[in-house]
Amino acid sequence: MALRPEEISSVIEKELLAYEHELAMEKVGTVLSVGDSIARIYGLSEVMMGELLEFPGGIMGMVLNLEEHSVGAAVFGSDRSIKEGDTVRATGRIASIPVGPALEGRVINPLGEPLDGEGPIVCKERNPIEARVPSVVQRQPVKEPLMTGLKAIDSMIPIGRGQRELIIGDRQTGKTAIAIDTIINQRGGDVHCIYVAIGQKMSSVAAVVDLLKRHHAMDYTTVICAPAEEAASLLYIAPYAGAAVGEYYRDRGQHALVIYDDLSKHAAAYRQLALLLRRPPGREAYPGDVFYLHSRLLERAAKLHDSLGGGSLTALPIIETQAADVSAYIPTNVISITDGQIYLEPDLFYAGIRPAINVGISVSRVGGNAQTHAMKSVGGKLRLDMAQYRELAAFAQFGSDLDKATLAQLTRGQRLTEVLKQGQYEPLSLADQVVIIFAGTNGFLDDLPVEAVRRFEVELRAFMDKNYHDVLHEINTVKKMSDALAKKLEKAIGEFKATFRVSQEEKDGI
Repeated sequence: MALRPEEISSVIEKELLAYEHELAMEKVGTVLSVGDSIARIYGLSEVMMGELLEFPGGIMGMVLNLEEHSVGAAVFGSDRSIKEGDTVRATGRIASIPVGPALEGRVINPLGEPLDGEGPIVCKERNPIEARVPSVVQRQPVKEPLMTGLKAIDSMIPIGRGQRELIIGDRQTGKTAIAIDTIINQRGGDVHCIYVAIGQKMSSVAAVVDLLKRHHAMDYTTVICAPAEEAASLLYIAPYAGAAVGEYYRDRGQHALVIYDDLSKHAAAYRQLALLLRRPPGREAYPGDVFYLHSRLLERAAKLHDSLGGGSLTALPIIETQAADVSAYIPTNVISITDGQIYLEPDLFYAGIRPAINVGISVSRVGGNAQTHAMKSVGGKLRLDMAQYRELAAFAQFGSDLDKATLAQLTRGQRLTEVLKQGQYEPLSLADQVVIIFAGTNGFLDDLPVEAVRRFEVELRAFMDKNYHDVLHEINTVKKMSDALAKKLEKAIGEFKATFRVSQEEKDGI
């Protein structure tokens, strides 16, 4: 068989062309020093801020400092296998996380890797961890309620879709419980939930996941876990990763709720990174841009304009205070960024008032705009009654002779305080909340012993569900309190009260 030279030359030409296509330039640098999850790298002169770097062994890192002769990078994970002189490769990609419906029901780390042992996660899309916040023109006012299922919050400190409402208080006062209740209350709704655990014990996160599973809330929830044992770099990017997952739904005209638990530990992790990167320290050793750290995160929560789909991302950041010091550095920073705060007071918690919300300091700057008409009509009166009760209760301790009007306000205040108590992980529907608050503010409870109020509420709910289901259905669907509906409610509550019997123990205050 004769060889034809033109055939050989064409084959060689094809191979050469293919070989040339495979050639690629790589930007590489050399590790100058490494320690405490921070690496200094020489030679990456064209690298971008926030760009992902690949260290030997497949360990990833992110550029945080761009200096004249070197680059400072945070290592995601352990830096024990990285040593001086190692080659580092620039990927050309900004740090991002996989997003999409496949994340629902899963527990992941801030890089999108599964932690629940339920196999790999396949997502078609990725969102950058740091994203541009929507402009003023792209937003619309917060006017759609996001129900938490908690009477004290939905009636007096309402949260709307697209709002940022801070939950603040000392440790062990029920901050996480409020957040979990809010997630459980979205069951059967259209809100996708993201719970970001920052710097917590693995056992605490496992308990939260187990709780959500028991209440069938994991079906629409993604848990992003950056436990205390992980590197500060992972704790630093965790809330941004949670916001990126929530933005996937927001930008598609859907609704998302993201909970950052908690931003005190996030600020501490950032302080650690900043000091190791030799950034100048400021107040309490935090770097100068610690305000920007949280403002650029929380500004990503928004209710988008209808022309962009009308989607929303609601944020519930949590801050832990030390000895009820609300005026500390990080708490005041976050209070000034958010649209209101729910303050949980230890004294109320230990007195058995749970949720332990201090109604005086707590506020929603969106106010009645984020309430349904039915809740606004009963909640406005409740807030006024509670404010008068708090003021009078302080003076009533010093005087024994009180006039009739003052006694009546104290009596009502005590019963309304009892009404606002609620068991953990027992969120209520709008109708159930409206009915009992209506009963309290319209004097139906004034002649009952305080000890009988909780039983009255439970039995009233069962009575209404059995005999006046149409009234409950109207409140839940129409969400308006008409005069006709108010009369129906008065008749129903009066009818139930006529059959309600107070026990001797309740009369005696036992």
